[in-house]
Amino acid sequence: MDIIKKSGLWFTISLALIALAVFAFSFNTFVHGKAMNFGIDFTGGTLLNLRFEKPVNVGEVRSVLDGYKLGESVIQRSGENNQDILIRTAPIEGEVRANLINDMNTKVGTSEILEADIIGPTIGKELSTQAIWALLLASLGIIIYVSFRFEFKYAMAALIALYHDAIIAAGFIALLWRTVDITFVAALLTIMGYSINDTIIIFDRIRENLKKPALAKKKFGELVNVSIWETLARSINTVLTVIVMVLCLLLFGGETIRVFALTLLIGFTLGSFSSIFVAPPLLVLWHKWESKR
Repeated sequence: MDIIKKSGLWFTISLALIALAVFAFSFNTFVHGKAMNFGIDFTGGTLLNLRFEKPVNVGEVRSVLDGYKLGESVIQRSGENNQDILIRTAPIEGEVRANLINDMNTKVGTSEILEADIIGPTIGKELSTQAIWALLLASLGIIIYVSFRFEFKYAMAALIALYHDAIIAAGFIALLWRTVDITFVAALLTIMGYSINDTIIIFDRIRENLKKPALAKKKFGELVNVSIWETLARSINTVLTVIVMVLCLLLFGGETIRVFALTLLIGFTLGSFSSIFVAPPLLVLWHKWESKR
């Protein structure tokens, strides 16, 4: 199959997925007043650190929180015997917090309060700003590195493919209305790092084939298609092994990292698609535009 000749099909699929992501953002903004279900890392909230007399089960703690419609709170165990429970949840009033702790003592076990803090929205804004800067700096680093190793057009094709992955992955999480925190940003950066690695493998083969006299005589699109097929088995095998590990993380990693694992699963799948069906066709389009100019 000539992948490059079917570029229109791949671009149509990509645009449809991006449109779905934009719809999810717009729908959430209309219904909920915000594009995504931002957690307390971005919006502020309440931090509770409780020490129980004996090790407790996270499921029991979450069931108590469910009674207050706080089931999506972040719960972490710590301490030598897992007796300390750190809860990060949405903002709750003092009376509600007192009732919540009383229910914990009754239904889970006797505990003492080690820490009870309010995370203000100012910290959330700082985290949002830092997250944007992290994405921008990562993008700049990718442009510099790929341009130095290949050419600027390779860098731009790769970067467009990366943002294609990040936007669609974020759109799926928004569509599912899952709570996102700072680990979601870490997942997006991980997706970008993994996807660029797969793309560079194909670009490297394109550069190698340009040096071969028999292939250099071909049209650039035909050469790119040959390069994709030469690296296809490696790309598929690599992403399958990673997806198996991420699936295990999603199924057995617990509620705390579920959004992180789900974002990785969506992003790695999209990254494999974009490395094969988005970045190389974009490179061919750029090459045709340069030739005409």
